[in-house]
Amino acid sequence: MSAFWSSLLWFILGGVVGAIISFYFTKKNFEKQLKENPPVNEKMIRAMFMQMGRKPSEAQIKAVMRSMNQQK
Repeated sequence: MSAFWSSLLWFILGGVVGAIISFYFTKKNFEKQLKENPPVNEKMIRAMFMQMGRKPSEAQIKAVMRSMNQQK
């Protein structure tokens, strides 16, 4: 096997291994971020309304959730 093909094979192999390793660490980091900063849910919206001194109705909470989902 010539030196060119051998070096090309090692280059491709290194790229594949690097891609797998970077995928693994990126996935772990993403999962960690979601655990530390969960997406907004109805319970959080209810708490925000209570902090503002308002008692939210279920319709208001659903409306806020719907508007947030439309922004995505």
